[in-house]
Amino acid sequence: MPSSPDRSPFNRPRWTEQDGREVLAALQRSGKPVRAFAAEHGLDPQRVYLWRRRLGVAEGTTFQELMVHPVQRGREANADGAPFEIALASGDVVRVPPSFEATALARLLDILVRARAC
Repeated sequence: MPSSPDRSPFNRPRWTEQDGREVLAALQRSGKPVRAFAAEHGLDPQRVYLWRRRLGVAEGTTFQELMVHPVQRGREANADGAPFEIALASGDVVRVPPSFEATALARLLDILVRARAC
């Protein structure tokens, strides 16, 4: 059962086990890195890390293989002319038109990885 607004663990100087579990559940639902989540809620990230260790909650990071095949310079990344989609772990979908060049796609994916882990 969620806390009432005046009893929110985000506003408490000390957390009970239940408070820690509520914060960690909110962190997981957000899909954000600990530091971004903590900054958004005015929390010390070390406090969140401590409770995650204390409660034995797994970080939840998973990796998925992404195969990028090199193409000859000047050729399209999608030689058959059909558009395709890349579904990111965040739930976002990148729709790639057939005219999108391989080098541009590689740059886009690099930017996405740096901005937020896919």
